Amino acid sequence: MKAMIFAAGLGTRLKPLTDRMPKALVPLAGKSLLSWQVEKLREAGIIDIVVNVHHFPDMIIDAIRANDGWGCSVQISDERDCLLETGGGLKKASALLQGDEPMLVCNVDILSNLDIQALVETYRKTGVSQLVVSERKTQRYLCFDANDRLCGWTNTATGELRGKDGRHLAFSGMQILSPAVLSRLSSVKEDKFSLIPFYLNIMDSEELCAYVPKDYKMMDVGKIDQIEEAEHSAEMLKEH
Repeated sequence: MKAMIFAAGLGTRLKPLTDRMPKALVPLAGKSLLSWQVEKLREAGIIDIVVNVHHFPDMIIDAIRANDGWGCSVQISDERDCLLETGGGLKKASALLQGDEPMLVCNVDILSNLDIQALVETYRKTGVSQLVVSERKTQRYLCFDANDRLCGWTNTATGELRGKDGRHLAFSGMQILSPAVLSRLSSVKEDKFSLIPFYLNIMDSEELCAYVPKDYKMMDVGKIDQIEEAEHSAEMLKEH
């Protein structure tokens, strides 16, 4: 299993911290957000990782080198010339992790108590791409059919629906994608695109299933007040 961490974002919600550093290096309880993610992946046995960079890219590269990749083999997908969004970023990064293997993909600014090994085991048993979702209340949901297969997306605030309606589950920003799904990225003509529209475009031909962790807790630490909240959330940091 290989992994990609999305770390190229501008981190505008974390200003003024991100006026002088990338979001990935914002400190939390004595470690950077990036180190939290890499170490969690390492503990789950995933050591081949790609990190994309755009905002203060050299600072991230220097941090990875200074820490010897936190015990992992970390490659850089350089987007300093153009921020490619999640789909475009994964498309570019996939070329660095060659081979017919699935890939775990996550955001640098999401902390959770997710058992990554259990997620990987579910993928191994099914061979089907897994989208980590929960019953968290929000406005935008992925829709899943009776077989927990992705069938649509909806914004409940506006009534917008793409695809078919179904069970509403909130996306966590983490997923394991099969080689078949990853191979479809190369057929996208655009270099810059988001993953959710990509999933909706391929869901009729590629299986993308809901993975709902038990007792799931997650925290988006993409805002200043959320960083402060996480600093005081010893339980979340311990479980993460």
